[in-house]
This record gives sequence, C-alpha cells and structure tokens, in this order.
Amino acid sequence: MNRPDIAMKFNHIAIQTDDVDATITWYREFLGTTVEWELDTFSELTHARLPGIKRLVELRAGDVRLHVFDRTDHSLRGPGERDYQFQHVGILVDDPRELVRLREQWLRAREATDLKWLRDDPPSEIVTDADGMQSLYVLDPNGLEFEFLYLPGAAS
Repeated sequence: MNRPDIAMKFNHIAIQTDDVDATITWYREFLGTTVEWELDTFSELTHARLPGIKRLVELRAGDVRLHVFDRTDHSLRGPGERDYQFQHVGILVDDPRELVRLREQWLRAREATDLKWLRDDPPSEIVTDADGMQSLYVLDPNGLEFEFLYLPGAAS
C-alpha cells in the first residue's frame, strides 16, 4: 500500500474543564505554563463541534501547548473510567532527572492549589521497563492523565 509521506508536527492538547481559571492556575503551578492567547468569539464550526464554548485559553510550556476551554452545558461529571477518551498523553523529557523534578513539582503544586479534583490519585512512582524507558504518570485536576517519559538515546 502506498501511503503519502505527510510531515506532521504536534501542536496542542485540548482540555475541556468546568473551571478555566483553576486549570490555568494548576498548569502554571505544575509546569510553569504561560498564557499565550485567549478567545471568547468562535466560528460556526467551533460552536457546532463544541456547543456552549465561551472561552478558550492557550497555555504554553516549552514546545507543549494546552488549549483549555469551558462549555456552558458541561455535565460537571467528567468521563467514566471506561468511557472513550484519550487514555493518556505522553510527553518526552531529555533527562531522567526531569521525571523526579516533575513528580516533586506535582506534589508541590497539589499542595499549593486549592482546586476541586475529579480523581484524587497521587502521581505514580517512576517506573523503568526492560528497555530502560522510564515513566511517570500524573493526573490533572480534570482527571486527565499525562505520562512523562524518558527514552534512553532519544534526547535531542
């Protein structure tokens, strides 16, 4: 089968929340994100795809961008553990010591912020698989899971 070569590059992760400001605060505390831009006017297509959207804010930490948005008709329940959603998002770090720093920063950020959490799970321990890949799993206040991983030999 011939497949065209398509040059793709990661752009952003979209995070639906019921509290945009609290989510901005969380990611600033945890990852040191900055607000890049904010929208409150949307196209017909956006309104059709995301009924009730009122606000969208882009956060940035390094090359990772997070699009945080709310919807007025959000159920406030969050997805069930077995519902369809991204199971997790993997973000590569260049040095395994960054995993330790991220875990410690998650714990500090959790202590420093007074937010409603969908799930109350602590960060995982840092695990190493048979190939030497190291992973840290954390949840954000919305119950979204991130895997921060170090791949030996993959540092840029």
